Amino acid sequence: MKVYSGSEIRNVAVVGHNDTGKTTLVSQLLFNAGATTRLGRIEDGTTTTDFDPDEIERKHSISAAFAFVEWKNTKINLLDTPGFGIFMMEAKSALRVADSAAVVCSGVTGVEVTTEKVWKFAEEFGLPRIVIVNKMDRERASSSRTLEALQKKFGKNVVPIQVPMGEEHDFEGVIDLVSMKAIKYAKDGSGKYDIIDIPSEHKSTADEWREKLIEKVAEGDDTLMERFFEQGGLSQEELLDGLKREVAHHQIFPVLFTSASHNIAGHPLLDAFVNLLPSPEEVKTLEGTDRKGEKLTFDRRPEAFPAALVFKTFSDPFSGRVSLFRVYAGTFKSDTSYWNTTKDHEERIGKLQVLQGKQQIPVPELKAGDIGAVAKLKDTHTGDTIAAKDHQILIPAVQYPEAAIAFAVEPKARGDEDKLGAAVARIIEEDPSIRFARDPQTKEFLLSGQGQLHVEIVVSKLHKKYGVDVILHPPKVPYRETITKPADAHGRHKKQSGGHGQFADCKITVEPLPRGADFEFVDEIFGGAIPRQYIPAVEKGIQDARQKGFLAGYPMVDFRVRLKDGQYHDVDSSEMAFKIAGSLAYQQAMEQARATILEPIMHVDITAPSEYVGDIMGDLNSRRGRVEGVDAEEDTQVVHARVPMAEMLTYGSTLRSITQGRGSFHMEMSHYEEVPRNLQEKIITESKKAKEQQAAAH
Repeated sequence: MKVYSGSEIRNVAVVGHNDTGKTTLVSQLLFNAGATTRLGRIEDGTTTTDFDPDEIERKHSISAAFAFVEWKNTKINLLDTPGFGIFMMEAKSALRVADSAAVVCSGVTGVEVTTEKVWKFAEEFGLPRIVIVNKMDRERASSSRTLEALQKKFGKNVVPIQVPMGEEHDFEGVIDLVSMKAIKYAKDGSGKYDIIDIPSEHKSTADEWREKLIEKVAEGDDTLMERFFEQGGLSQEELLDGLKREVAHHQIFPVLFTSASHNIAGHPLLDAFVNLLPSPEEVKTLEGTDRKGEKLTFDRRPEAFPAALVFKTFSDPFSGRVSLFRVYAGTFKSDTSYWNTTKDHEERIGKLQVLQGKQQIPVPELKAGDIGAVAKLKDTHTGDTIAAKDHQILIPAVQYPEAAIAFAVEPKARGDEDKLGAAVARIIEEDPSIRFARDPQTKEFLLSGQGQLHVEIVVSKLHKKYGVDVILHPPKVPYRETITKPADAHGRHKKQSGGHGQFADCKITVEPLPRGADFEFVDEIFGGAIPRQYIPAVEKGIQDARQKGFLAGYPMVDFRVRLKDGQYHDVDSSEMAFKIAGSLAYQQAMEQARATILEPIMHVDITAPSEYVGDIMGDLNSRRGRVEGVDAEEDTQVVHARVPMAEMLTYGSTLRSITQGRGSFHMEMSHYEEVPRNLQEKIITESKKAKEQQAAAH
């Protein structure tokens, strides 16, 4: 296939709430552009970008997938992303490497929780946005209601550049407000259409909305404003040029309408991507750093030094590990060595590919601005930068959040621990928001993710892809411990057992730090009371001890240790002795510093029909939740609350019961707060009981 350069490329992340039809929309665009021979459907598992067995079974996207179309001498790279809250990092990492966002919402449900989240991500990365109102053929679809909700949430810069012809079952096409022509589609899903004059029943609406569009475009340019007042309007060419400029400057977010499942109005979307969205060459320069942290900027020309960011990894049954990357500068060629500047080692790039869903198409090279893939990289993972050895640049990667929920997991078959560890490591390469570790206290393997469904999907992959069956135990709440007042302590380790003894002595002060500060160690030794070489050992002793907690075995956080004084012996002192002295000082300090337990508080957004909101709020109150507000959106409402994670572990089934399956919720980590004293005793008792059972088992 043709090798495209920057000006001929559009990188578009297709984002939005779950069940807005993003994957079907991508299938529609592929079919309309001739990249596929049939319109893929989620119902029968034939969409190009939902090819994972779990996605086909569950009928929704789990991870971001990649496809492309060639349209009017332009390559449009489409990054199809999931809409469920627990998979939001997939959308964020796709937006990180895109140059613009296509925000998809439903003409029935309008603006939903994830719509707002992906909009904020796009703002964070400075991306132009185009809004696609899908499902205009569905019962209760309304362009005016959806547009009103979009403008209420995102402002008056959300401007339609089309008028839908009909709604619900009568939706048959769109009127283009730039060309002032109607595009009428066949109802058989073939995508066949006729360009006709605007039907009389739609003429006044189209004229009104075109006038508003011209005014909005002219507002951003003095020359166009003068032309508008002189001529009473703008030419089609002036309007299109002005519209593209305003989209690039985030002054206009164009709205278009479609029905992906019935293949209506897909072609104008492709035209809008080409005509209105910026190419990689037009996007503001992304800054990177050198290995010392000094800022560097990119020369985006194909002949510049090459630089690319690996933004996703997945496992292919035939190719092994496949790395997706965005080329930010220069040209990458197949079968060439480059430098992994993140890990500081050479990496041999094999055959370059572009992806069409799971299909891998070989290409000889990829130029600045393009997105491609390569299989079997030796030691390059998601977030790594690949560049030229003599021009080592580091491109900032997306930071993945801490896991929100942890389950204890054990293999069903004895002796499968190593197999389990290797399989989970492969899954983490694909999804860095998964965590897997062994609890040093309980010796259990902990599998952590962004929610219960997230962890359950990992378990399904372990079985289907890697033949490892596991048992999940109830989720563990990641409690923390901290102190509430300063304290002084003295740790002394002295042992004489013939020959060399052991001696170390240290004095410390502990004091609370603000929430989220974790741990700080301050060396205030002077005059050689403790030799330099032993001070790291004191810190190590305290670090090891704090990971085991004090009250209930949870890590101790948000405190500072000042090492004030100490003693040593020329012969008997050692690093090990000072490590033990540090841990003894820590234990004594905790007894005086009034330790307490912290629990994770979750920010929860619950969307449900209005009639259930009273019951939902009552249930949240019973879970120690604090309702912070309710947003009304037509006949649904969104309840915003902060609730302790411990109270939310089984919330999914409760919400289904309360709302008869019509409610949904999104939950993410907010902050830590002190657990009420009466509940702390219960946590401490359960921790002691678990330790006793663990000891008895061994």
